[in-house]
Amino acid sequence: MRKSYRVKTENDFQRVFKSGNSVANRAFVIYKIEKPENAHFRVGISVGKKVGHTAVVRNRLKRYIRAVLTENKARIEPQIDFLVIARPYVRDFSMTEIRKNLLHALILANIIEEIPDKVEED
Repeated sequence: MRKSYRVKTENDFQRVFKSGNSVANRAFVIYKIEKPENAHFRVGISVGKKVGHTAVVRNRLKRYIRAVLTENKARIEPQIDFLVIARPYVRDFSMTEIRKNLLHALILANIIEEIPDKVEED
């Protein structure tokens, strides 16, 4: 995901955090704010030390979150800034579990419309 798709500055983070609407499930908290002037969405990802005590664990979780967002880039509405904050519950999740929980949280926040079609295996 290119840097133009990221909420980078502390002021931007605080603006979304303070004045945005929040939605949560067990694994993630999503803060969302409308930005009509945006050409595309911007996302900030936060994984704190309570979630993963080492940088390796935190960076792996952020990489998984970015991968899920990149897969669903076309579904995300363009005129928003949002933050994805991981909770400690997500610490030992696999990529599949992160995808499922993050998509659920994004649907709750009305950032994406529906869950992508999945191929069920027995």
